[in-house]
This record gives sequence, C-alpha cells and structure tokens, in this order.
Amino acid sequence: MLKIPTLTNWNKLAEKALRGDGLTEEESLSVLKAGDEELLPILHAAYKVRSYYYGNKVKLNLIVNAKSGLCPEDCGYCSQSIISNAPIDKYPLLDQKTLVDGARRAMELKVGTYCIVASGRGPTGKELDQVIEAVKEIKATMPMKICACLGILTEEQAVRLKEAGVDRYNHNLNTSKQHFPAITTTHTYEDRVDTVNRAKASGMSPCSGCIIGMGETDEEIVQTAFALRGLDADSIPVNFLNPIPGTPLENRRELNPRKCLKVLALMRFINPAKEIRVAGGRELNLRSLQPLALYAANSVFVGDYLTTAGQEAAEDHRMIEDLGFEIELCAL
Repeated sequence: MLKIPTLTNWNKLAEKALRGDGLTEEESLSVLKAGDEELLPILHAAYKVRSYYYGNKVKLNLIVNAKSGLCPEDCGYCSQSIISNAPIDKYPLLDQKTLVDGARRAMELKVGTYCIVASGRGPTGKELDQVIEAVKEIKATMPMKICACLGILTEEQAVRLKEAGVDRYNHNLNTSKQHFPAITTTHTYEDRVDTVNRAKASGMSPCSGCIIGMGETDEEIVQTAFALRGLDADSIPVNFLNPIPGTPLENRRELNPRKCLKVLALMRFINPAKEIRVAGGRELNLRSLQPLALYAANSVFVGDYLTTAGQEAAEDHRMIEDLGFEIELCAL
C-alpha cells in the first residue's frame, strides 16, 4: 500500500497541472483520501486550473433518450439492461421529427451540445440511417454541437456519423479495467476503448467518462482518471451512481457530496484542459453542494437523464447565475 501524505498546499498540484506535468499516483490518491477539512482548499486549487482554461463559462448539455430499454447487455448499473427489472419505458428509436424537436427544445434551454443516446450493444443499419438523417436536419437548421452515444461502433459507422455532421461521440469507460468485469460481462473494457479510438480516428471528438460509486476503490478511481487521460478524451462526463431499484447495484449507496467533489477535483488535476462534466446522479449525490462542483467542472447536463429525472433547467440556470458564472451559449 502506498503511504498517503497530508498535503497542506494543494496549489502545488494546480501548478503541476498547469505546467502539463502529470500527477503521481501518490498525489492523486492524496486528493481522494484528504480529510473533509481540506475540501475547500482542494476546490480552490482545482478552480485555478478550471479558470485558466475556461474562465467562468459553463457548457450545457442535454440528453434525448432516443431508444429506451431493449438492450442485450448486462451492465449492472443500468435500468435498460437485459438483467434489470426496473419499470422503465421501452421503445424503439425515435423518429426524425422527434429527434429534431428535441434539439429545438435544447436550444430554448441555452444548451450548446445535444446528446442523442440509444440503448443497445450498437446501432443497426436502419437505426444508424435514422440518426444520420436527424443529424443532417439539425446541423442544417441549428448552430448546435451534436454528440451521439449509440454503443459499440465499427470503423465504417464512425465515418458515416462524422460525415453526417456528428461532432462528438460518447462511449464511457465507466470504471477501471480491473473493476470492469464486476460491472459488465457481455462486452469488454477493450471493446469500449476500441470504440473511443474509432470515433477519434473518424475525426469525431472523443467523449468518455466514468461512473463513481459502483464498489471501486480509490486506487481504481485514480486508474480510471489516468486511463481517460491516456485516451485523450476531449470531454469527460463524471457520473455518480444513482442506484436504481431493479438493477444489481440498487443497494449501493456509498457516496457523499464531499467525496464526489474530491473526485471532480481529481479529474481536473489529471485532465486539466478537458471538459469535465458533472453528469448523471449529481442531484442525488451532491445535493445542496451542487454549486461547488462547478469550481472543478466546467460542464453540466440539464434536464432529465436516460431513465431518471434531473432538476429543472431553470434551477441550473439560476445556480450558474448565483455563482457569477456564465452559460456558454454556442459550443461550436
């Protein structure tokens, strides 16, 4: 076991991040294992890095659950998986008009990135065609960044999405390579890495993140943060487990708001120039400390998630305004 030092000057980690020097494993673990009395100094240091790259601007993202349930994968956290008994809506891929209307709603909510997310191992040919036609219409009529999250991709599918106008592709690592088999067995960690790399090779911006609170150790959180740095993911959504009844992880409740904030600070120190996004489970796990997350993160989802409800967009707008921060209206 590594001996974890007590650091009283977290600004040293900020300085290393700004110089482009990677943190050591020991330094990274010290963030997660710090006492709660160190939380504000840690966030202050993380904010120095965040503000250097992004000022006080906040990127807004919105998800449309384009296809719900009907998934053959066994991801233990997911209400849409084949092993879930959660009572959710199940439906095939939404039609083009509905997807385009969702983008218009996103524009009304001051969202810069519209995320088209579909359940399943990967898209069928027909589903890919439907998404492509919707993306073409959105890009022709709205100044909006499009992110797609459709599962595992082939090289040809990635190229077609890029040519249609998809700006970014999301495929989360979710957890460390070591912990991955405890969460999912129907595909591998390497399958996810390969999809991110195919998206990157096609010219789409790679988006990949994690889910915290699935029984992983602090060491595995650090490993995941370094893996995301190695992938050179442009956008890193940090989800905090929402233990949905009917899923294998329904009884896992191991997070508190202070731990979540330390994780976000760690992600900023290790991936200083990247978009760090507060994602699923933030309302449940950060609770009254949600505003503090934006001192480390520079991006947030508004509205609902896939099968769980988020808070009203107006509350997020007010939170950003109360911080003295500014919404980035165009993400292009």
